[in-house]
Amino acid sequence: MTSSQDPPQGDDPRAGEGQWSQPPPYSQPVQGPRASDQVLSIIGFACAVVATLFVPVLFGLAGIVLGIVGHTRGEPLGKWAAVAAGTGMIIGTVLSLLLVPA
Repeated sequence: MTSSQDPPQGDDPRAGEGQWSQPPPYSQPVQGPRASDQVLSIIGFACAVVATLFVPVLFGLAGIVLGIVGHTRGEPLGKWAAVAAGTGMIIGTVLSLLLVPA
């Protein structure tokens, strides 16, 4: 029999402390975003570069849209792709107005 001073079996929350009934869950290592996860942002940056030299309104707007869509999908560089595309569109428009004879 058990004495009245011993706690009943199973009532002590610390009874099995330090022992696992199952192995501990292993988490995935935290990694930064991969290039394949940011396809829209990368294409948006490419449109920003092309917009400075060729058809600024078309490629600039495409880059802005791709950057915004990438940002809403959680791509960290999406916002910056949209800003770069807008800047490229403005610079490309100014260059075309200055370099193309009227």
